[in-house]
Order: sequence, then structure tokens, then C-alpha cells
Amino acid sequence: MMLTRPQVTQGTLDEWERFAALVEPLDAAQWDTPSRCAGWAVRDVAAHVYGTAHDVKAGTVGSRTPDQEAADHRHLSPTELAAELRAFAAALAPLVASLDDDATWASPSPAPDLTIGEGVLALYYDTWIHADDIRAALGMPAERGDGLLAAVEHVTEQLDKRHWGPASLALRGLPELTVGAAGTADSTRVEADPHEFVMVATGRTPAAALGLDPTVNIYA
Repeated sequence: MMLTRPQVTQGTLDEWERFAALVEPLDAAQWDTPSRCAGWAVRDVAAHVYGTAHDVKAGTVGSRTPDQEAADHRHLSPTELAAELRAFAAALAPLVASLDDDATWASPSPAPDLTIGEGVLALYYDTWIHADDIRAALGMPAERGDGLLAAVEHVTEQLDKRHWGPASLALRGLPELTVGAAGTADSTRVEADPHEFVMVATGRTPAAALGLDPTVNIYA
């Protein structure tokens, strides 16, 4: 794929720090701003990201739904959440750094149906996309870089597991990716901006925006 294992492991830790830096200075009005995640304000989006990191550290990942994570931690202030998220990242850094061989990367993770490698990539993606949700809610521009690449890789993995396609993903500025047996007679070619494709594939933008059917949504 596009990111190496060290890029994914370090990128996950770096993304938690960027998330902490994003939410730390928010005021009360921003904290309560509705987001594009149905029923969630910015504080709920942040509480979900915090809750996931909390459960990874506790070894209980997958024990709560995203809504439960949001409800359990939405009382935290921006400064409290940022400080505790940084503490979790620091505590997890040695564990993440130890994931340095192919056998470990390919072994089952505590998260259902994900290998260790897929699970770490999912954490990277989840933190990045929810930071994007917060930026969108507050009128801030999207961030690209490796976080967007992690999102594209995660979405592509999930589409392949769902047997979506076959399709070729010609996303601007990226190597062409395939889902299923691309290149066959019934293959779909998707030409799009990478950020726009991630928004469509996660249900944040209607699939029709790219001329696709709703099955492209990995959460549908």
C-alpha cells in the first residue's frame, strides 16, 4: 500500500497529538457546535476519539460502541481531553513501536475481523477523519498529508472486504488502487479527489456526487 508500517505506527501517535492540539484551544461555543456526525456535537466527536484511545490502552478496544464512548466522556473540557489523550499516546508509544515485524502486523487484533496492522491503520484513520469532522464543523480547512493517505488505505481495505467493486480508484495525486478484480468488463473506474472519495466512502457526502451507488459507503 501507500504507507509503510513505520509510517502507520508513528503516524497514529502523531495524529493523536494533532488531534489534542486541535481541540485544546476550543471555547465553549465551539465545543458545543453540531457536527456532521448525526447527533454529535464537536465534544462528542472528541469524546469518541478519546474513548477509543482509552480502551486501546486498557486493552478493552471494541467493548463500547462509538455512541457509548461519546456519552461516557463528553463531560471532559477541551483542555482535559487534550491532556489525557496526550498521556494515552505517551503510554502507548512503546507498544506501538514494538509492532515491528511482519508476523505481528499480520496477527489477529482485539478488534473483530482486523489484523494488528489493520487495527493500527483504523486508529490512524479514525483519529484523522474525526479531526476532519471537527474542522468541517468549525469552518476550518481540511488537512491532507499522510492522514488522508491512511484514510484512503483504510477505506480501500474495507471496500475490498465488503466485496465492493470491482473498481479502479484513480484518485488525484495517488497511485492507482484496485478493489476486487479491477480491469474486468464490469469494473468501475472512479476518478476523484482523494478527500472527496473518503467523504463519499464514509457516508459524509452522498455517493451520487461521484456517480456511485450507496453501497460504496463502508458504514451502510
